[in-house]
Amino acid sequence: MTSVPRPAGTGAPGTGTPDGAAPGAAVVLPVPLTPAESAARARRLGSWYFAEHTLKVMRAYAVSVLLYSIGTPLAYLFAMGVGMAALINANGAGSFGGVGYLAFLAPALVASAAMMSATGEFMFPIMDGFKWRRTFYGPHASPLAPGQIAGGHIIGVTIRILVPTAIYFGIVVLFGAAPGPWAWLSIFTATLCALAFGLPLMAYVSTLAKDSGQFAAVQRFLVTPLFLFSGTFFPLATLPWFLQWIGWLSPLWHATELGRVLSYGYAEPLWLSLLHLAYMLATSVAGAVLARRIFARRMGA
Repeated sequence: MTSVPRPAGTGAPGTGTPDGAAPGAAVVLPVPLTPAESAARARRLGSWYFAEHTLKVMRAYAVSVLLYSIGTPLAYLFAMGVGMAALINANGAGSFGGVGYLAFLAPALVASAAMMSATGEFMFPIMDGFKWRRTFYGPHASPLAPGQIAGGHIIGVTIRILVPTAIYFGIVVLFGAAPGPWAWLSIFTATLCALAFGLPLMAYVSTLAKDSGQFAAVQRFLVTPLFLFSGTFFPLATLPWFLQWIGWLSPLWHATELGRVLSYGYAEPLWLSLLHLAYMLATSVAGAVLARRIFARRMGA
């Protein structure tokens, strides 16, 4: 929108001046953009426009997200980090790098909560956009390109995951389970974990014509094993060798290990920490690029 001066005396009937303006004052009113200007702006900022749309849709279940963000960490931290930790600390002191079980567990819980949130946001809304309500095709009728629609959904979901993850981390701090000065950075590594898992999932769901049980299979045979066998509850090295490869491939293990380094100074080589970060970044970028290409092909661009 651009603005031009408007003479006084053309405002509300019976006043002789615009609403709230002093008599004789010039008022600057917005001038609508031309169709060409609107199209140019949409081509330039289309991803952010669609991200705004995505976040507005999420307002419908914002209360549920907030309650989940508070209730889930409280339940897990009390059950696993307080109740179970008391037993483990009494019988296995020193088994977790010189810290209590609660401090060991907390980075894994933060990362796993972010990953599970990403699972829902990168499955159901994608099918909704292509199949159930076809909400991607309305914006595509405007100057927004399919890649911008995909990018806007990614931006919106990233914000949606980042905020509850920060709340989760705040609760962890209240439990005294984040003793290190760099522990707050685990908010971002957990969000990166969510993208490293969610963006390839988004690309996969974008290829589906309908849900014939694929979503249930993802939850049962992908999400659950990753949660159980990614060094979440015990060090990965304590698992049988034939299960350890699940952790090596899992973004959750990489985020958990990196979170422990940041949270309490978990001892591991610097190159390994950099490898964790590089793996999650590479997986996220690959998933985003693939998703944008599939969006473009499926929407006929």
